[in-house]
Amino acid sequence: MTTDEALAGEVIHNPVSGETIVIRQSAAQTGGLLLAWDLRLAPGGRVPSGHTHPGQEERFTIREGRLCFRIAGRTVVVGPGDSVVVPAGTAHHFANVGSVEAVVYVETRPALQMEQLLRTAAGLAQEQRRRASAMPRPVDLMLFMCDFRAEVQAPYLPARLVGMVVRAAARLAETLGADRRYRRLRAR
Repeated sequence: MTTDEALAGEVIHNPVSGETIVIRQSAAQTGGLLLAWDLRLAPGGRVPSGHTHPGQEERFTIREGRLCFRIAGRTVVVGPGDSVVVPAGTAHHFANVGSVEAVVYVETRPALQMEQLLRTAAGLAQEQRRRASAMPRPVDLMLFMCDFRAEVQAPYLPARLVGMVVRAAARLAETLGADRRYRRLRAR
Protein backbone atom coordinates (compact mmCIF):
# COMPACT_ATOMS: atom_id res chain seq x y z
CA MET A 1 0.00 0.00 0.00
CA THR A 2 1.45 3.36 -0.97
CA THR A 3 1.05 6.61 0.96
CA ASP A 4 -1.63 7.74 -1.48
CA GLU A 5 -3.58 4.53 -0.87
CA ALA A 6 -3.33 4.64 2.93
CA LEU A 7 -6.64 5.33 4.60
CA ALA A 8 -7.58 6.42 8.07
CA GLY A 9 -8.70 3.46 10.13
CA GLU A 10 -5.99 1.08 8.93
CA VAL A 11 -4.97 -1.30 11.75
CA ILE A 12 -1.36 -2.46 12.08
CA HIS A 13 -0.38 -5.21 14.57
CA ASN A 14 3.19 -5.75 15.75
CA PRO A 15 3.32 -9.05 17.67
CA VAL A 16 6.88 -8.57 18.92
CA SER A 17 6.45 -5.13 20.50
CA GLY A 18 2.83 -5.66 21.58
CA GLU A 19 1.71 -2.63 19.56
CA THR A 20 -1.61 -2.22 17.80
CA ILE A 21 -1.74 0.94 15.71
CA VAL A 22 -4.81 2.55 14.18
CA ILE A 23 -4.16 5.30 11.64
CA ARG A 24 -6.44 8.28 12.37
CA GLN A 25 -5.07 10.79 9.85
CA SER A 26 -2.81 9.53 7.08
CA ALA A 27 -0.04 11.41 5.35
CA ALA A 28 -2.20 11.49 2.22
CA GLN A 29 -5.03 13.16 4.13
CA THR A 30 -2.78 15.86 5.65
CA GLY A 31 -0.59 16.62 2.66
CA GLY A 32 2.31 14.93 4.46
CA LEU A 33 2.22 17.38 7.37
CA LEU A 34 0.97 14.91 9.97
CA LEU A 35 0.48 11.25 10.73
CA ALA A 36 -2.00 10.85 13.60
CA TRP A 37 -2.43 7.41 15.12
CA ASP A 38 -3.75 5.58 18.13
CA LEU A 39 -1.28 3.26 19.81
CA ARG A 40 -2.45 0.40 21.98
CA LEU A 41 0.44 -1.16 23.87
CA ALA A 42 0.00 -4.36 25.84
CA PRO A 43 1.28 -4.59 29.43
CA GLY A 44 5.03 -5.13 29.19
CA GLY A 45 4.99 -4.01 25.53
CA ARG A 46 7.78 -1.78 24.36
CA VAL A 47 9.32 -0.22 21.31
CA PRO A 48 11.94 -2.75 20.18
CA SER A 49 14.89 -0.38 20.70
CA GLY A 50 15.90 3.17 21.44
CA HIS A 51 15.87 5.36 18.34
CA THR A 52 15.74 8.89 16.95
CA HIS A 53 13.61 10.46 14.25
CA PRO A 54 16.07 12.83 12.54
CA GLY A 55 13.48 15.19 11.08
CA GLN A 56 10.27 14.38 12.91
CA GLU A 57 8.69 15.45 16.17
CA GLU A 58 6.46 13.02 18.04
CA ARG A 59 3.76 13.98 20.53
CA PHE A 60 2.28 11.25 22.76
CA THR A 61 -0.93 11.91 24.71
CA ILE A 62 -1.79 9.18 27.19
CA ARG A 63 -5.47 8.25 27.28
CA GLU A 64 -5.29 5.08 29.40
CA GLY A 65 -2.56 3.21 31.22
CA ARG A 66 1.01 4.24 32.05
CA LEU A 67 4.10 4.56 29.90
CA CYS A 68 7.70 4.96 30.90
CA PHE A 69 9.69 7.12 28.48
CA ARG A 70 13.44 7.44 28.29
CA ILE A 71 14.10 10.70 26.42
CA ALA A 72 17.61 12.05 25.93
CA GLY A 73 18.79 10.09 28.98
CA ARG A 74 15.92 11.27 31.22
CA THR A 75 13.21 8.89 32.49
CA VAL A 76 9.61 9.96 32.97
CA VAL A 77 6.49 7.92 33.78
CA VAL A 78 3.23 9.34 32.47
CA GLY A 79 -0.44 8.46 32.77
CA PRO A 80 -3.87 9.52 31.51
CA GLY A 81 -4.04 13.16 30.47
CA ASP A 82 -0.26 13.57 30.27
CA SER A 83 1.53 14.47 27.04
CA VAL A 84 5.15 13.95 26.08
CA VAL A 85 6.83 15.71 23.16
CA VAL A 86 9.95 14.20 21.62
CA PRO A 87 11.76 16.77 19.46
CA ALA A 88 13.30 15.74 16.15
CA GLY A 89 16.71 14.12 16.57
CA THR A 90 16.14 13.18 20.23
CA ALA A 91 16.95 9.65 21.40
CA HIS A 92 13.96 7.97 22.99
CA HIS A 93 12.38 4.69 24.01
CA PHE A 94 9.10 3.84 25.71
CA ALA A 95 7.37 0.90 27.36
CA ASN A 96 4.08 0.09 29.05
CA VAL A 97 4.87 -0.17 32.77
CA GLY A 98 1.27 -0.65 33.85
CA SER A 99 -0.81 -3.76 34.36
CA VAL A 100 -3.37 -2.73 31.70
CA GLU A 101 -3.14 -1.91 28.04
CA ALA A 102 -1.93 1.64 27.40
CA VAL A 103 -3.91 3.71 24.92
CA VAL A 104 -1.99 6.62 23.44
CA TYR A 105 -2.78 9.21 20.77
CA VAL A 106 0.37 9.94 18.73
CA GLU A 107 1.12 12.74 16.29
CA THR A 108 4.18 12.52 14.06
CA ARG A 109 5.18 15.72 12.21
CA PRO A 110 5.94 15.69 9.34
CA ALA A 111 4.57 12.31 8.33
CA LEU A 112 7.34 11.40 5.87
CA GLN A 113 7.11 7.60 5.37
CA MET A 114 6.16 6.77 8.96
CA GLU A 115 3.04 4.81 7.90
CA GLN A 116 5.18 2.57 5.70
CA LEU A 117 7.76 2.23 8.47
CA LEU A 118 5.10 1.09 10.97
CA ARG A 119 3.59 -1.32 8.44
CA THR A 120 6.99 -2.75 7.44
CA ALA A 121 8.16 -3.10 11.06
CA ALA A 122 4.98 -5.05 11.84
CA GLY A 123 5.53 -7.29 8.81
CA LEU A 124 9.11 -7.98 9.88
CA ALA A 125 7.89 -8.76 13.40
CA GLN A 126 5.28 -11.19 12.09
CA GLU A 127 7.97 -12.94 10.04
CA GLN A 128 10.29 -12.98 13.07
CA ARG A 129 7.53 -14.53 15.18
CA ARG A 130 6.86 -17.22 12.51
CA ARG A 131 10.57 -18.11 12.56
CA ALA A 132 10.60 -18.09 16.39
CA SER A 133 13.62 -15.80 16.26
CA ALA A 134 14.73 -13.24 18.81
CA MET A 135 15.81 -10.81 16.07
CA PRO A 136 14.86 -9.93 12.50
CA ARG A 137 17.12 -11.28 9.78
CA PRO A 138 20.21 -9.00 9.60
CA VAL A 139 19.74 -8.35 5.87
CA ASP A 140 16.11 -7.31 6.49
CA LEU A 141 17.18 -5.00 9.29
CA MET A 142 19.82 -3.36 7.04
CA LEU A 143 17.29 -2.88 4.23
CA PHE A 144 14.76 -1.45 6.70
CA MET A 145 17.34 1.01 8.07
CA CYS A 146 18.25 2.05 4.52
CA ASP A 147 14.65 2.47 3.34
CA PHE A 148 13.61 4.48 6.39
CA ARG A 149 16.80 6.42 7.17
CA ALA A 150 14.86 9.72 7.06
CA GLU A 151 12.41 8.38 9.66
CA VAL A 152 14.55 6.41 12.11
CA GLN A 153 18.18 6.07 13.14
CA ALA A 154 20.20 4.36 15.84
CA PRO A 155 20.68 6.98 18.54
CA TYR A 156 24.19 6.47 19.87
CA LEU A 157 26.14 5.57 16.76
CA PRO A 158 27.65 8.00 14.25
CA ALA A 159 24.84 8.54 11.72
CA ARG A 160 27.21 9.06 8.80
CA LEU A 161 29.11 5.82 9.48
CA VAL A 162 25.92 3.81 10.06
CA GLY A 163 24.45 5.27 6.86
CA MET A 164 27.48 4.21 4.82
CA VAL A 165 27.41 0.66 6.22
CA VAL A 166 23.64 0.31 5.78
CA ARG A 167 23.68 1.62 2.19
CA ALA A 168 26.59 -0.68 1.28
CA ALA A 169 24.82 -3.69 2.83
CA ALA A 170 21.58 -2.81 0.99
CA ARG A 171 23.41 -2.56 -2.35
CA LEU A 172 25.09 -5.91 -1.73
CA ALA A 173 21.76 -7.53 -0.79
CA GLU A 174 20.19 -6.18 -3.99
CA THR A 175 23.12 -7.39 -6.10
CA LEU A 176 22.88 -10.89 -4.61
CA GLY A 177 19.08 -10.98 -4.73
CA ALA A 178 18.94 -11.30 -0.94
CA ASP A 179 16.46 -8.42 -0.78
CA ARG A 180 13.56 -10.23 -2.52
CA ARG A 181 11.81 -11.49 0.62
CA TYR A 182 12.07 -8.08 2.28
CA ARG A 183 10.80 -6.27 -0.85
CA ARG A 184 7.78 -8.64 -1.07
CA LEU A 185 7.05 -8.08 2.60
CA ARG A 186 7.36 -4.30 2.21
CA ALA A 187 5.07 -4.27 -0.85
CA ARG A 188 2.17 -5.80 1.12
